[in-house]
Amino acid sequence: MARGAPGAGKGTNTPFIARARDITAPPIVISSLLTAPQAVALKNAGQMVGDREVIALLLEELLDPRYRDGVIIDGFPRTKVQVEFLKLFYHAMLDLGGRDDSTQDANKPMFRIALLFVTEEVSVERQLKRGRVIREHNRQVRESAVGELLEERVTDLDPGLCRKRYKGFKDTTFEALQSLRQIFHFHFIDAEGDLPEVQRNIVREFAYQSSLELSPEVFALIQNIPIATQLARHARQELVRRLEQYGRENPDLFRGVVELIESKLLPIVQAHAMSGHAQINSEEALLDEPVALRMMIDVFSERGFHVTVDIHRIDVPMRVDPQTWEIICRTKKVFQIEIRYPPSDIRRGH
Repeated sequence: MARGAPGAGKGTNTPFIARARDITAPPIVISSLLTAPQAVALKNAGQMVGDREVIALLLEELLDPRYRDGVIIDGFPRTKVQVEFLKLFYHAMLDLGGRDDSTQDANKPMFRIALLFVTEEVSVERQLKRGRVIREHNRQVRESAVGELLEERVTDLDPGLCRKRYKGFKDTTFEALQSLRQIFHFHFIDAEGDLPEVQRNIVREFAYQSSLELSPEVFALIQNIPIATQLARHARQELVRRLEQYGRENPDLFRGVVELIESKLLPIVQAHAMSGHAQINSEEALLDEPVALRMMIDVFSERGFHVTVDIHRIDVPMRVDPQTWEIICRTKKVFQIEIRYPPSDIRRGH
């Protein structure tokens, strides 16, 4: 659920949040559901639409099968009544899923609240700016007869109504949402910066938290496997430490690996400078040493290359046993080395 102060950027950031959470269904925008004339009149007056109407429309919309794998609800809950309904709805879904052990995990609901927050001054400034932009757009459409008119909100044109909307959010919606912190994953997002900054805040806040989303049993099983960001956190420092250790503890082997790179691998890499991608098959006996293989990867990594190595073992026929006619093979080890780096950027004439 996406909530926020007026002018906090819910409409702008909702598609971004959907991508961050892998949600493909279109968002349910509460304001779009409320198209009845009486609802429009209330909105123009800066007032809330009744809880009964909002809840009924939302429940009916949620029955659509396209929301089966998740949906963002923009503009809900707004009031304490809607918050209490949401709690009851959540627990009812838990109870429904728990009746059948075979579907308990599949039906376990996961609710998240994303609150985009801005101060009153920022909210009022953005509301008025939105009103000016829409009014200017509509003026150009009327004069040129090109384009479509946009809805002009009365509340985006009057500073007093802008402040009234913000006060309504702060006194009603914001306070009501606080009680959901103990039940749902609650994301408080600073939305006062420019769009890239706000989206960075969203990504940081929505970073995957397996301890919250997985069952205790599954999380306990996998928690000792480090997450990717932890592996990369001090990778550079550890790389430098290993290289120094090679030179100190295995100088001859280290020198041999460097000579192998310079004499046999680097010429092939240089030949692929236009593509920035070289694939090399090597049977060098030196690489049979696990430490030597790690040295080669680390040297390339230190110089800015991205290297992966796959070891293929191939049976090569050597002779036939005259008694059993069994084919005797030797195993040939082939190191498939893939090296990537930024390609040459040469402009080509046409």
